[in-house]
Amino acid sequence: MQYRQLGDSDLQVSEICLGTMTFGQQNTLEDAHQQLDSAIAQGVNFIDTAEMYPVPARAETQGLTEEYIGKWLMKQPRDRLIIATKIAGPSRRLNWIREGPVAIDRPNIEQAVNDSLRRLQTDYIDLYQLHWPDRYVPLFGQTLYNLEQVRETVPIDEQLSVFADLIKAGKIRYLGLSNETPWGIAAFCNAACQLGLPKVVSIQNAYNLLNRVFDWAPAEACYQENLGLLAYSPLGFGCLSGKYLQGDAIGRLTLFSGFGQRYLKVNVNEAVAAYGAIARKHNLSPVALAIAFVRQRWFVTSTIIGATTLDQLTENLASLEVTLSPEVLAEIDAVYVRYPNPAP
Repeated sequence: MQYRQLGDSDLQVSEICLGTMTFGQQNTLEDAHQQLDSAIAQGVNFIDTAEMYPVPARAETQGLTEEYIGKWLMKQPRDRLIIATKIAGPSRRLNWIREGPVAIDRPNIEQAVNDSLRRLQTDYIDLYQLHWPDRYVPLFGQTLYNLEQVRETVPIDEQLSVFADLIKAGKIRYLGLSNETPWGIAAFCNAACQLGLPKVVSIQNAYNLLNRVFDWAPAEACYQENLGLLAYSPLGFGCLSGKYLQGDAIGRLTLFSGFGQRYLKVNVNEAVAAYGAIARKHNLSPVALAIAFVRQRWFVTSTIIGATTLDQLTENLASLEVTLSPEVLAEIDAVYVRYPNPAP
């Protein structure tokens, strides 16, 4: 396991991060603790969660993921672990979180942080992330900016001012973005520089063989501002494992109606099959190929993996032993030319 500096922070995070959004829905408390123990034993020091988890989001389960982690965390050497969580942005669907997270403003931020600290049973959060922006942006597979959805928003300097107070109070150490755009990256970093407020150190966006949108403007923005990408969905909701090509696979796309719509688009299956063929040609599993590709990108600081079984977790972590050759990378790029970003 390699460890990398996260942006401008002093955090040295493992190149693999354990994602936990299945804890409390598809995974029991015992399952969750087994996964955490196994990941840490193999060198993972970075754990990512969110106040809205598990997903799919439901009032009955909201917060369980953090609670599961908290029950485990209280028995661990806290200073050896890096815990990341997130505040939910405005959403009409999540009216059970703080009676509806209508804004990322001072009352909502302070309550969200305090609630997460309580559930996680810790005194501080290493990386606190905005799960999605307070302002309108196309999200989770939407690709067109719709002027009719533009809404009033909390100014970025006001958001950063609240986080500055929480950092000063020792409740959070560093701030990160998630599901953010190049404009958002620049706006947050500029406000921090101009006003002497905390600078974000990371961005957590989707990135995988089916969705390489980050290769373009977001990568440049992160390079210029020294942000590390925490790449989520490296297997594209499990699609890149090839299991859904069989037609009878069990996973989030089949268990939960309306979930992961971006991976049900045209050319997804064709691209998955083509990448699977590359893996077989080089005696690799499709999982190893997909995760190794993400891990080797220059802008990726840590790759967030998720699993519902220990066997899946073991297979995901085994990808650390794989380094893709220039030949394999060239074959991947040839498929990308044929099927560019079928699941953006």
